[in-house]
Amino acid sequence: MTLGDATPNAVRRPWAFAAVCVMVVTLPPMMFALGGSVIGLLLAYIAVYLLIGVCIFGPARKFPSLRQAVGFLLPGVLLTPLALLDLGYWAGGWLLGLPAWGLLLSRWTRENPLRVLQVLKFLGLLALGLVVFTVNQLYPLPSLGLFLLPVIPLIRLAYPEYRARPLQAAVEILLAVATVWIAFVIPTPEGLWSSAWTLAGGAATVGLMIAFWARGIPSRSRRLLLREGPIG
Repeated sequence: MTLGDATPNAVRRPWAFAAVCVMVVTLPPMMFALGGSVIGLLLAYIAVYLLIGVCIFGPARKFPSLRQAVGFLLPGVLLTPLALLDLGYWAGGWLLGLPAWGLLLSRWTRENPLRVLQVLKFLGLLALGLVVFTVNQLYPLPSLGLFLLPVIPLIRLAYPEYRARPLQAAVEILLAVATVWIAFVIPTPEGLWSSAWTLAGGAATVGLMIAFWARGIPSRSRRLLLREGPIG
């Protein structure tokens, strides 16, 4: 989940934590706007999708392969029409797992194919995450995950390899703090009983859970990454 050292032969890894923060800070306003302008919601969805894509594929400083780009964008394209049917909740639900999905795709090369079992595990975790996110709106205990966001990059500062990437550390700390702050200042529309911080907290817990799973790299993949980098 970290960007590689700033040396010519270093592995530049996705900024997955930053991608989770982007997802968390934007999901509540999008859900509050489900009954508003479809065009505005669509533009916001595209912007969030692209920002998460930049966090995942941008650190490698090269364009993703065609299969990676199609695999990343196609689910969002297929889910977008649901907003026209007033079922935008499912398109937003996909965003919960998008950082983790991007992590899986970032390792997809000819030598290291994306395995069916990995996809099934991801879909299973995403389904579990949707249940947790939904239940969280009734019993908001998972919302406490929101307060983990500023803590995680601060803990990672204890590791020299993370401190060696000051740009990433600064961006992630600022994003985490801003996410918590924004979650509490966004007003809750009348008639809704789920506040922005509750939605953001549930999204943070689910997003971190799935991304933490996706962060694990099989040993064979790690050897390939060290030789070729994370994106083929």
